[in-house]
Amino acid sequence: MTSTDAHHSEHATIDEVVTTVIMARVTDFFGFFVYAIASALVFPELFFPNQDPVTGTLLSFAIFSLAFIARPIASVLGREAQKVIGRKGKVMAALMLLGVSTVAIGLLPGHDSIGVMAPILLAVFRFVQGLGLGGAWDGLTLQLQNAAPEGRKGVYGMVPQLGGPIGFCVAASIFFVLTGFLTHEEFLRYGWRFAFFAVIAVNVVSLFARLRLLETDFGNDERLMQSAPYGDLIRNHWRPIVLSTFLPLASYALFHMVTVFPLAYAKLYSDHEIATILLWELLGGSLAIVSVMASGPLADRFGRRTLLGVTTALIPLLCLTIGTLDTAPGVFIVTGMVLLGLAYGQASAIVPNRYPTQFRYSGSALSTNFSWLFGAAFAPLVGLSLTSAFGLWSAALYLLSGAIVTCAALYFLRITEHR
Repeated sequence: MTSTDAHHSEHATIDEVVTTVIMARVTDFFGFFVYAIASALVFPELFFPNQDPVTGTLLSFAIFSLAFIARPIASVLGREAQKVIGRKGKVMAALMLLGVSTVAIGLLPGHDSIGVMAPILLAVFRFVQGLGLGGAWDGLTLQLQNAAPEGRKGVYGMVPQLGGPIGFCVAASIFFVLTGFLTHEEFLRYGWRFAFFAVIAVNVVSLFARLRLLETDFGNDERLMQSAPYGDLIRNHWRPIVLSTFLPLASYALFHMVTVFPLAYAKLYSDHEIATILLWELLGGSLAIVSVMASGPLADRFGRRTLLGVTTALIPLLCLTIGTLDTAPGVFIVTGMVLLGLAYGQASAIVPNRYPTQFRYSGSALSTNFSWLFGAAFAPLVGLSLTSAFGLWSAALYLLSGAIVTCAALYFLRITEHR
């Protein structure tokens, strides 16, 4: 612990910790999905009006992936910053980066106003968003898992994961209202910007709650929260890094294939109203919250690996329903969301235990960012590229490939633990 962080620790109750962790993750995912939804509904027309709709959407999704490329870089930069300004200072600086870049995107003029500089600035601010999100890794989930009593590790492990579906539902709700009450022209001209401005408001609230919790002694273990040298981490623990990267990969890919991809597909290839797709996604997201909560007791009873293995094995069945995006999109979206909640609910908690205590903070941050990079960053881009070239069935094969990778990681995990 640096001198910046060395001060009297306050005591925090479990309710305060759970509330703050959920609030922090909801804030992160809210801003994340505001951008994700806009990348399907707004940015192709606003920043790439000279391209055909499919090409414009593909370019928008390419920029979408930049934040995930930035996240591993942010892990390295954040480690150096933490040495100088401490964990609190690093988190505050990262969240300021995230907030400023998000508001800047909301203020960006379109291609019609500033030409090619519009998509260039969008790409720059998107990359900075990734630096902010990756640098904001605070280790609160590790503290929560470290404090979990025996027999309740699954329940404690799913708490941070609630931020994903809740944050998505909040973002989707805003866009549902905006697309429902504004004309298409009004929505493109100014309506979408309100969602980005809302992000900064919730970021401020989350920042103070998160900083307050970092001052407490809840689950505090100095070895657990230290930033380990990356040379030693990669040299001595590269196998856990690789394994922890690919264990949750299927659930991360599934996240974007049931949220972002259906919006782009509906806009480009079907007659379904965007408001209808958002409504199905809100229903699915609400059920995903329930299934994330259910993943805790299920993991405590049957084990995280068993739960992750079963849910991953069900993804091929989900792939068979992808054709319903043409006829009854709610089938694929809602079923996928429920399955997502069960898989994603323990996806983060299965990672930290792969590392020795002194490497857990840095190892978890690095492998989590790599998981999002390989699993989620290019999912909308690859899914739409395959669909435009070969048809909807090829996007299902892409989703299936993620399930195969996670199954292989689970197999190697079993072999490693047996040895």
